[in-house]
Amino acid sequence: MVTKKGSDLTGTRLHLASLKNWGEPPTPNNDDDVKENVSVDCGWGRLIFGQTFTSAKALAEMVQDEGTNRRDVAFYVREPHVVLATAPQVLFLDPSHTFRLGLTGEIAAEAPVDGIRIRPAEPGDEKKVNRLYRAWSMVPVGDAFFARIQNDPSLKVLVAEDQPADGGTGEVVGVVMGVDHKAAFNDPDNGSSLWALAVDPQAKNPGIGRALVMHLAGLFKEAERSFMDLSVMHDNKEAISLYRKLGFEQIPVYTIKRKNPINEKLFVGPTEESGLNVYARIIVNEAKRRGILVEIEDADAGLFRLTYGGRSIACREALSELTTAVAMSRCDDKAVTRRLLRNVGLRAPDQISVAPDDSNAIPFLEKHGRVVVKPASGEQGHGVAVDLTTEEEVLQAIAYARAMCDHVIIEEFVKGQDLRIIVIDEEVVAAAVRRPPVIRGDGEHTIDELIAKLSRRRRNATDGESEIPMDDETERCVRLAGYTMGDVLPQDETLAVRKTANLHTGGTIHDVTDELHVSLRSAAIEAARVLDIPVVGFDFMVTDPAQPGYAIIEANERPGLANHEPQPTAEKFIDLLFPQTRSTSAKTGTRAFEEK
Repeated sequence: MVTKKGSDLTGTRLHLASLKNWGEPPTPNNDDDVKENVSVDCGWGRLIFGQTFTSAKALAEMVQDEGTNRRDVAFYVREPHVVLATAPQVLFLDPSHTFRLGLTGEIAAEAPVDGIRIRPAEPGDEKKVNRLYRAWSMVPVGDAFFARIQNDPSLKVLVAEDQPADGGTGEVVGVVMGVDHKAAFNDPDNGSSLWALAVDPQAKNPGIGRALVMHLAGLFKEAERSFMDLSVMHDNKEAISLYRKLGFEQIPVYTIKRKNPINEKLFVGPTEESGLNVYARIIVNEAKRRGILVEIEDADAGLFRLTYGGRSIACREALSELTTAVAMSRCDDKAVTRRLLRNVGLRAPDQISVAPDDSNAIPFLEKHGRVVVKPASGEQGHGVAVDLTTEEEVLQAIAYARAMCDHVIIEEFVKGQDLRIIVIDEEVVAAAVRRPPVIRGDGEHTIDELIAKLSRRRRNATDGESEIPMDDETERCVRLAGYTMGDVLPQDETLAVRKTANLHTGGTIHDVTDELHVSLRSAAIEAARVLDIPVVGFDFMVTDPAQPGYAIIEANERPGLANHEPQPTAEKFIDLLFPQTRSTSAKTGTRAFEEK
């Protein structure tokens, strides 16, 4: 191990001790003896302390005895090759690195984040925390977990809360878990560790992860622990860079886990599907879990073919051969979509096609006061301008939309929340409110710099799918707020830099499936029947997802299923294509737990 001169690695003797024979008991402490065969229930699974085991077989047996939908982690494993040899078909060596922060010397100061309060997790926080874990495909904690650990000295869980008084939503936007090794098993090395760090991928404030890490380090330093360790995936370059900046150094510690569908990607190795985008990949991974043959036809285009039991279906992400060309054309033409829905009594906004000379656009604006201009054919929010109120804005938006599609429509602006509802096989599978990208001022950076920073965070959080365009529409929204792109946004002032909430233009997505009003569910299912389409995403404008009022804006024949995890969108899609594989679905409500 290479260390920096003067670095503090107190506690390294624990890892040197890993060279001892298995039959040797752990080093005794000055107080009571070190406990043996120790594990700590962390809610998402057990943290198993490998150095407390005197038998490789006993350790292997405990790891294999993993609970349903849990993710156990055997940490500080001595002689991992010996443990793996006892059950090579069941266990695997986790491809993660271990980093240590010495706590006996000076540590980096916690950098407060404006509008964010860090506090201990409380009973009732489970749903808020699990929202973050599911957003990162991590294993959620069990019901009433925080109530059970209130008096457990070995566990510390901190949450970061977005304060309403500072323009926040009051939501929990970050969480981290700490384990006190001294309290857990009377650790002779006086250590601690950090686990399950997760930050809301849609949080407006940067620095939340760093603040949580250093706050936890400060608590363990106050408790006079010697170090704080953490485990991070070997390819998580962004997280590793942050930890190194905070003073963490890599140490030779190894982790073993049990093979299961939750962590399959960690032990099966790279696959040819790596070139697919996230929308195709989520479907392909679910198909493979069920033993369905996958053939990639064009990764860049998201084209693949699935084959099982003599049945073969070609797909482009969530668009399959089961969607007819006629159904697809009904969705593709927004004017046709609206007419068909209104014919059966479903609510849709007033709308006209713009004349070649634009002559009917201004009278329509005068009638409604606020309008939307968009290409009649298109997706991902391209060419859409929302909440236009002046003749100049409308004509400019028409020219912009016409560059993408000859047929341009102008539509009544409907105020409310942007709601996406996914319907698969006449069942509402997911619903999410989509919000426009919002920046928060710090009194230092210009608006265009803040947009660039938020855009980078959105790209990282969505596998490159979400980015705020620096185009005329963004500049228009900034001007409407009374600013220019070069202005410095005042401290804590928020600014919506787009009117549309589309993910691909920087919008954020917030799951509301459980809150959805029955009338909205019924309207979405009826609309899918009218369009005669098996898989569709509808854009609703609503006053509240839990209330009955709505207007259906458009339909998307190729919705992004990955945007709605943890709802079982990919599972329901494969159920539709290959109903005979339903019993082999790997959906458990959980996915791989990784350091994020």
